[in-house]
Amino acid sequence: MISDLDFWVLTILLGIGTFLIRFSFLGIFGGKKMPEWALLHLRYVGVAVFPAIFTPLVVWPPATEGQIDPIRLTAALAALLVGLRVNVIFSIIAGMGTFYALRFFF
Repeated sequence: MISDLDFWVLTILLGIGTFLIRFSFLGIFGGKKMPEWALLHLRYVGVAVFPAIFTPLVVWPPATEGQIDPIRLTAALAALLVGLRVNVIFSIIAGMGTFYALRFFF
């Protein structure tokens, strides 16, 4: 286990590092108009990050010790289909709703 002092030093240093990373972007570009090429590339950040967050949890879920789970795959497919038609919020709701409904029935 980590000592209390090490924990708090690490927590504070990580907090300062996170602040500096975010402030470096917001502080530099916060009051300025960004170039069109940068805005074009930033538009795809969410599309790239969102699947990267949940794909490992769908394909290799820790809850099933890495075994493929048809319920999770079905919920991910429902979220994908709704996300293609509507928006991210409804996609999340559809995925969660499908997941919990299938868990309840099976």
